[in-house]
Amino acid sequence: MSLDGMKQRLGREWFGWHRAMLSLMAALMTTMALHAPAHAQKAEGLALTPQMGWNSWNKFACDVNEQLIRETADAMVSSGLRDAGYQYINIDDCWQGTRDAQGFMRPDPVRFPGGMKALADYVHARGLKFGLYSDAGWKTCGERPGSRGYEFQDARTYAEWGVDYLKYDWCFTDGLKAEGAYLTMSEALRQSGRPILFSLCEWGNSKPWEWASKVGHSWRTTGDIFNCFDCIEDHGDWKAFGVLQIMDMQAHLRAYAGPGRWNDADMLEVGNGMPAHQARAHFSIWAMLASPLIAGNDLRRMDAETLSILGHRPVIAVNQDALGVPGWRHTAEDGVEQWWRPMANGDWVVMLLNRNKQPHAARLDWAKLAVTDSVSGRSADFTGAGYRWQNLWQPAQRGTTAQPLSVNLPAQDVLMLRLARAPR
Repeated sequence: MSLDGMKQRLGREWFGWHRAMLSLMAALMTTMALHAPAHAQKAEGLALTPQMGWNSWNKFACDVNEQLIRETADAMVSSGLRDAGYQYINIDDCWQGTRDAQGFMRPDPVRFPGGMKALADYVHARGLKFGLYSDAGWKTCGERPGSRGYEFQDARTYAEWGVDYLKYDWCFTDGLKAEGAYLTMSEALRQSGRPILFSLCEWGNSKPWEWASKVGHSWRTTGDIFNCFDCIEDHGDWKAFGVLQIMDMQAHLRAYAGPGRWNDADMLEVGNGMPAHQARAHFSIWAMLASPLIAGNDLRRMDAETLSILGHRPVIAVNQDALGVPGWRHTAEDGVEQWWRPMANGDWVVMLLNRNKQPHAARLDWAKLAVTDSVSGRSADFTGAGYRWQNLWQPAQRGTTAQPLSVNLPAQDVLMLRLARAPR
């Protein structure tokens, strides 16, 4: 055999041995992840309040590219949304190209010619954080390469690129158990050396609220959201849900949420064509549920009305409250619901939601109203003038609990009040 032939043979043998060792190490790491102490899996100190940011899917689906992401990061800053609390610029599905000969994931070279590291640097330079999407299966939902079998390799790649957020989907996962698959990627992210927020997206099929708090920072509780306030879109083998349908699915989940662990009601549809009153109600509901606020519209071209909703700080403050206890449905009568949520400073927030397609009268009779929260253990008696209230969507409107409050709620809209104890 010639010297060149011997080199080629040794090279092939070394490459084969190297790949075998990588496979063995991946299997070992997976076993370690499944048996490691559960509290050690996810990066701690992240998402102490529900994460806020933007995701490409609702508006752009697979039509993503480098220019869009750069322009969106710029718009997040220039619009004031960054200063209102929005942090993450997240690319959803279809950014992937192919894996190279060593199995490393590479971005689509046409859509992302500058690479992900340079794009992440651009986002970081604007005081924002950078997120990507992958899937626990062989392929993503858009049929790009998934992370199955490459979890530790992908996590290390993301860390090297400067990724701060990973949304992890559940397509093409034949034969996998969700808890084990997500635990494997969680451990891979933890070992990557970079704190990466881990957002689980398996649509609530395996009740992630019961196990995912030790694995990730948020978990989807339902199937995909549909740009509709009150409807279900049936695709046969899967369904997309409107705002009210998703809200109803959260009713029994509030006890599972808190700092660093959130029920994710899916991305916002504000700015994607929903009428202003419905968009305002949608945003208010997500705030009361303590769901992540991930905008899904085109930030570069949103109108003033959309910006006024997404950037409305009094309602954002409810979502971001440090106590982290989601609200609950207190009463429901004739299509009008009363939701309550306790705040860290002792305040309370009440939301009156009119589900009806026509206006409806509503009344808060403070003299008869006492509230007790089974999760936080807090209670309040609103008898008399003990509390002052402020309308969060119209802050100039104020009052006290000395007199009942009667309102005529517009169709599919909300009244949202914050109540603070009156000084003695």
